[in-house]
Amino acid sequence: MTAKLLLTTLLPLVSDLSRELPEGERYRRLLEAMRALLPCDAAALLRLDGEWLVPLAVDGLSTDTLGRRFKVSEHPRFEALLSSPGPTRFAADSDLPDPYDGLVDGLHDHLEVHDCMGCPLFIDERPWGLLTLDALDPERFEPIELDALQAFASLAAATVNAAERIERLANRVEDEHQRAEVYRQASGQQNREMIGQSKTYKRLVEEISLVGGSDLTVLITGETGVGKELVAQAIHAASPRADKPIISLNCAALPDTLVESELFGHVRGAFTGATNDRRGKFELANGGTLFLDEVGELSLTVQAKLLRVLQSGQLQRLGSDKEHQVDVRLIAATNRDLAEEVRSGRYRADFYHRLSVYPLLVPALRDRGRDVLLLSGYFLEQNRSRMGLNSLRLTSDAQAALLTYDWPGNVRELEHLIGRSALKALGNCKQRPKILSLSAADLDLPGSVEPAPEPVDAAPAAVLVSGDLREATEHYQRQLISACLERHQNNWASAARELGLDRANLGRMAKRLGMK
Repeated sequence: MTAKLLLTTLLPLVSDLSRELPEGERYRRLLEAMRALLPCDAAALLRLDGEWLVPLAVDGLSTDTLGRRFKVSEHPRFEALLSSPGPTRFAADSDLPDPYDGLVDGLHDHLEVHDCMGCPLFIDERPWGLLTLDALDPERFEPIELDALQAFASLAAATVNAAERIERLANRVEDEHQRAEVYRQASGQQNREMIGQSKTYKRLVEEISLVGGSDLTVLITGETGVGKELVAQAIHAASPRADKPIISLNCAALPDTLVESELFGHVRGAFTGATNDRRGKFELANGGTLFLDEVGELSLTVQAKLLRVLQSGQLQRLGSDKEHQVDVRLIAATNRDLAEEVRSGRYRADFYHRLSVYPLLVPALRDRGRDVLLLSGYFLEQNRSRMGLNSLRLTSDAQAALLTYDWPGNVRELEHLIGRSALKALGNCKQRPKILSLSAADLDLPGSVEPAPEPVDAAPAAVLVSGDLREATEHYQRQLISACLERHQNNWASAARELGLDRANLGRMAKRLGMK
């Protein structure tokens, strides 16, 4: 490698250090320059986040790689790279499994990576992440000098440092806060994050950032399974209350009397079984955020009592006359049309207006384009780890099926689908594979395979139309819903139960399909 080539490649990146660029574009240019300098089939930049490596940019790897989260302890090559002070090249016949096996973009066969090298990045003398290069040719990296990769890694670290400084300044101006560890520790849940790159997703993130810095009450709406609780956590994390707890209550999971006790607390003897005084969710969330999920299920009586607390900040525990003052930011969520509930007399207008100071609609998965592939990558990596596989990937026809499916159950449906399909596909293997690929047939989405025969007393089996896959899918859905409604004498609630859908979601789907 000549000094002229090295200089020609690195100069544009040096120039980029002083420019304001989106983080993704800055990192894309970094990998593009690295592939020009060090020819390879795939490259990636990964940030170290605790015990996980998070891909920030990839070049030559499948799109779903960006949604994956690699646990370092489960990937010995990553462990080796992070433990080294400089660049490392693995032997072509190394028996260490490669995390990118089967993920090189554009390949349909189970081709494994045969030549791999990488280098740790250090910011302020602390490990920040990795640069990795992979090739399908076992001899590809033999002529490459590790010093060239080290020089590039040093510039990459400067690029990352500049990007992070710009981000910190922006965060300071917008007064954004990181997600609250308090809630995650209290809930015992794994660190979850919002994932996406679509315009729709980015608009949602912008709104979260905007309303997060305020103390306004937020009403999160959207279909079942879109991730309303995750959005609530993100709003709390972007608020000045981020260092205080976010306390959640599912209003649909408890009867009225217990909802009151959960919200406001109770004193000993307030009701049968109340053997001790107990603080409610409002008091537990004092100074922080209270998240009420399924708020559309609250009775009119509970709505009235909640309205008083929201207006005055004062509450009484059940069985007590003593007033307690609380300072709580309220975030609520529902998949119901509360405005329609108000018009029909099932919901208090004053309480509805108190909740919907800032309404925030979470988009359905079908409206997020290729985000479905990033989210699939996240769930694929979770299942790969859980099942002890070297690699779990999607074939091209599986990706196409995911992109054309309507997702009535949204992200939750996608999560369950990936887990179920991976388990079934593994069960169909006579020998445990190194790389397990999920095809469209494994996913078994409506429209991707022939539907199973229906019962004798059901409507005639659906016949898929030829041509466009989305049209075929919608045609099949209309036939399936019509047959189900006929079996239940047009009872939409009963039909929704049989189809495994929320009634409101079934209504929206039928309207979109032109059935209402």
